[in-house]
Amino acid sequence: MPFIGSKISMKISEEKEEIIKRKLGEAIQLIPGKSETFLMVGFEDEYSLYFAGEKLEKGAFIEVKIFGKASKESYADLTAAICNIYEEELEIPQNKIYVKYEEVQDWGWNGKNF
Repeated sequence: MPFIGSKISMKISEEKEEIIKRKLGEAIQLIPGKSETFLMVGFEDEYSLYFAGEKLEKGAFIEVKIFGKASKESYADLTAAICNIYEEELEIPQNKIYVKYEEVQDWGWNGKNF
């Protein structure tokens, strides 16, 4: 039950959203037991982001929420993949990308909880 939400400082096209969504679907497999099958992805573009007191023309804040737990190594691998995806597809420098992880113990879907 992963969710990857992206707050991005610039406008992105539907085509780029589709490419990023597909690549995130592949990357989520870096966390054992996770796949695109239950992955939800969200985008908020033209989001005001500031880093070190300055407004970012190109920046991203990515939130990854998963049901259960994962290792630090899995998170490190996923962070590298996410930063590569956003740099390749949107030309956002990796030092302007934050990735936050949250492990969720209670997750509801389809009228019930896991």
